[in-house]
Amino acid sequence: MKRLIISLAMLATVQASAQSIKPGLWELSNKVKTGNAQADQAMSMALKQLADLPPEQRAQMEAMMKQNGASMPMAGGDGAMLIKACVTPEMAAKKELPINQKGKCTSKSDPVAGGLDISFSCTDPASSGGGTLRFHGDSAYVMNMNINSEAGGKRQAVQVESTGRWLGASCPARGH
Repeated sequence: MKRLIISLAMLATVQASAQSIKPGLWELSNKVKTGNAQADQAMSMALKQLADLPPEQRAQMEAMMKQNGASMPMAGGDGAMLIKACVTPEMAAKKELPINQKGKCTSKSDPVAGGLDISFSCTDPASSGGGTLRFHGDSAYVMNMNINSEAGGKRQAVQVESTGRWLGASCPARGH
């Protein structure tokens, strides 16, 4: 379950062909719905466990997230996973959203009025999905995805509701 949360947090980069986004610090909110109350509760518990990691494990997780320009996930009041991430000027010029997938993934985006229709497929971890990304100017977006993955040898279908909002022009220094 933790691997699924981390995988979802690191969704494939999506390029916005006609939309520009502001460089700087962004807050991303990802809410996962499995359609199964027990699984949704387990997801919330797994997110809480991430927040309660022992100091050494938390430091390792924070270092991994920092290498990808993101901060450690936190639980939002509505059960969403909150991540702060930096959009560099280079990413903004390429019209890339803040989170990069460092796995074996391919993605496709088709411009539509107000945003994109997007799809992706990954082999590590095995997952695929599709959905919509709608921009609200250059400082906010809403993305809804249906994702199929495999966790513990079982196929799993989830819905992810994501929002992104620009917080400011400057980003905290990245760790190396």
